[in-house]
Amino acid sequence: MSKPKPKVAFFEFTDCEGCQLQVANLGAGLLELANVVDIVNFREIMSEAGQEYDVLVVEGSVASKHDEERLKKIASKAKVIVALGACATLGGVNNLKNLKSLEEQKKAVYGSIDPVPDAIETKAINEVVNVDYYVHGCPIYGPEFLKVMECVLLGKPYSVPQYPVCVECKQNENVCVYEKGQFCLGPVTKAGCNSWLPNYGSVCVGCRGLIDNPASDAQKDILQKYGLTVEGILDKFTLYCNGKKERAKYGKEPKK
Repeated sequence: MSKPKPKVAFFEFTDCEGCQLQVANLGAGLLELANVVDIVNFREIMSEAGQEYDVLVVEGSVASKHDEERLKKIASKAKVIVALGACATLGGVNNLKNLKSLEEQKKAVYGSIDPVPDAIETKAINEVVNVDYYVHGCPIYGPEFLKVMECVLLGKPYSVPQYPVCVECKQNENVCVYEKGQFCLGPVTKAGCNSWLPNYGSVCVGCRGLIDNPASDAQKDILQKYGLTVEGILDKFTLYCNGKKERAKYGKEPKK
């Protein structure tokens, strides 16, 4: 008798579901994955909704007490949890809400109405439940997702690169966007996306989060050549990450 396939379920929270769409668009890669797992819940590609699963893939950040309770309930059924995309791994664009108090944000968006009374500061998935694997990016880089899922199925760890996107840019022989007078977060952002945006002439916007020690491991030649500092770059790290939180993490301001 053949061994049953692991059951995989995709769930979403506060997000645009763009990372799941990237998975749905994997084509042959998704078909190959479906040969070795049973996808039991994935709103982008199927109407069925199985409630028993081994691997939980979560997209989106946690933005309310209801989200927290729902995530804990869903996670309790899984053996392995994968955080999918910047919202799940870092808090993502939704982290912009944390730059001001909840009261200020609600007043700016809703005025005197409060349709989300249980709203909380945006949280990444690992701030609520334990996460086993991370697939960074906004949206995710499809080949990396498949590599992570291979590690999940083999029971092997997946190490997110701790060198900057600049390394991949150089490997791909891209002209540095700083040479074009543009600002880029590549010197301090985790690689793993194959320098996706710079390959097409755009800039890195930091959607994969900071490398573990940007103060000592950032792309120093880029920083020195263009008169940049890690602190200056961190000031720009607010679109996908809570820049204030990141600065505290690396000792740039006191932790709360």
